[in-house]
Amino acid sequence: MHQLKVQNLYSILKDSEHFLEPEFLLDVNPAYINGKGEQLLQEVLSVLDGNAKKLPLLEHLKFDFKINRYVFIYDDQVHFNRYRLNSLKTDLYNSFTFPWVDGYKRLCRTFEKECLKAGLQERIWIGPPFATQLFGSSEEPGDLSGSGSAGWRLNAYNDAQYDLISRLHGYKLIRIPMYENIMTGGSLKKIDDLLLNPKEETFQAIKNWFFRKLEQ
Repeated sequence: MHQLKVQNLYSILKDSEHFLEPEFLLDVNPAYINGKGEQLLQEVLSVLDGNAKKLPLLEHLKFDFKINRYVFIYDDQVHFNRYRLNSLKTDLYNSFTFPWVDGYKRLCRTFEKECLKAGLQERIWIGPPFATQLFGSSEEPGDLSGSGSAGWRLNAYNDAQYDLISRLHGYKLIRIPMYENIMTGGSLKKIDDLLLNPKEETFQAIKNWFFRKLEQ
């Protein structure tokens, strides 16, 4: 479903004056994270109750789009919960400016129930074996007490990696939450609904909304 919405967004935007590169892959240079970057990620790992002898780093970052030095990610339900909220309160988000941070904190507080509906599958709740190694065994699906979800914690840690590493590599990351609303046809519409079933009369409003993000 995520891919369908991203493909629909690309179809709407591809004829614009901007060159969009879909599915942009960034190879991570670990040397860029040395020093302060390691400290920032270590704090994120700590607030998520992760434990590792060596700080885990992704080898590649995959973005939905790239425009010049801007990279974009479309975030669905499983990115909005207490673990992501805790990561957003760390010093990483004081050290760098991300215009979407306050909105994401609010969405994490508001939409955790939606995350619970979408994030109970084993591959999301428990995550890959590495999630258990890093965060311990998960509770039963839906039980956020105790150890909660190792998979959700890993998602939050990886999201923080994307935020920091993209910046250290010279890119500006723009996150698009599925809950964002845009004005079209005289009323507010959720972007997620518009992208699931796009209609030509909304295309210009979607273009205007998207490219305004380059000016933030």
